[in-house]
Amino acid sequence: MYGALKGELEAKLGQIRAEGLYKSERVIATSQGALIRASAGGAAEGAEVLNFCANNYLGLANDARIRKAAQKAMDQWGYGMASVRFICGTQSPHKKLEKALSDFLGAEDTILFSSCFDANGGVFEPLLDEDCAIITDSLNHASIIDGIRLCKAQRWIYKHGDMRDVEEADPDTGKGAKGLERCLKESAKCRLRMIATDGVFSMDGDIVKLKEICDLADEYGALVMVDDSHATGFLGRTGRGSPEHCGVAGRVDIITTTFGKALGGASGGCVSGRREIVEYLRQKARPYLFSNTVAPSIVGGTLECLAMLSESTALRDKLEENTKRFREGMTRAGFDIRPGVHPICPVMLYDEKVAMRMADELLAEGIYVIGFTFPVVPRGKARIRVQISAGHSTEQVDKAIAAFTKVGKKLGVIK
Repeated sequence: MYGALKGELEAKLGQIRAEGLYKSERVIATSQGALIRASAGGAAEGAEVLNFCANNYLGLANDARIRKAAQKAMDQWGYGMASVRFICGTQSPHKKLEKALSDFLGAEDTILFSSCFDANGGVFEPLLDEDCAIITDSLNHASIIDGIRLCKAQRWIYKHGDMRDVEEADPDTGKGAKGLERCLKESAKCRLRMIATDGVFSMDGDIVKLKEICDLADEYGALVMVDDSHATGFLGRTGRGSPEHCGVAGRVDIITTTFGKALGGASGGCVSGRREIVEYLRQKARPYLFSNTVAPSIVGGTLECLAMLSESTALRDKLEENTKRFREGMTRAGFDIRPGVHPICPVMLYDEKVAMRMADELLAEGIYVIGFTFPVVPRGKARIRVQISAGHSTEQVDKAIAAFTKVGKKLGVIK
């Protein structure tokens, strides 16, 4: 029975390799951090390399204070819950974390999920029916796309970041592409409308035009939902994310985010927002009702992380300095860097095989980065997505720039 499928999969895998799109997993032999031991490509087994591709924005993935808090929580509350929340899976630390997240994000209430992927998978279907509309940015994260697919609401997709009342040909596809205001006008007869967007778009590092979105939402009577996974903890003056950065704190109805990036880098996520929305999700969100509760150790570590970020902005300030240094240095070297201020710094290479080879060459130089190719990014948009951390020293940032420059010249990417 398996023979036919086996042959088909072997052929498809061979094609992926031939196109330079095969994704190999490098093995890390240490805890996560700015300096790790990794093996693959040109690096020797267990060689020390600088890690420039983790979501460890604040450098807290192996922080001693967070590890201690997580261990203490596990010692006191156990290894796992073996239950969902509404049966026997709710402990007092879970409620404490929900309150802490609400306070940090400026929301009325919060509900925990096992991941932000699950949060996005559970937020649309309970709230929006066939007579409703979801209006979504064309470059939203896969978890938002999958969550919308589970929902019966009508869908409008607007051209990435385009707020206008227009419909025109997309230069990349030749197909018609609409602006957000056009979508709002076309969906006027729908009972409820929700604009869904990333706070920061993970492949390009560009920040949502949230002020314009909120203004249009107010004008046309729509809800606003933001996935702030690549912003919570460090974007904005005090790290409260894209609403703070864009000056619209309190105007976003739903914020989803993760604990698996800046907030310690483990796992878990949440939906924060209006009180009645959160209360209804507790009754209806399927990933919440049918998935195990977030483990006590994750709860304890995340609580400690939020406490640290509320005490000081030193880590997000250091991250901002490192990001500026890397972006300016790479631009001077001649690389095509998508402009912006976010620690996601895409080095555009366009050619899939060049991106994969450059990542291997950089590993041999002691810099751990990954080439991003189709289907993670569109064909012809291959890149190396560099991610800066507060855990990087100034010297480490400069070493990365020097290595990129050396390899870039070798491969003819820069002169």
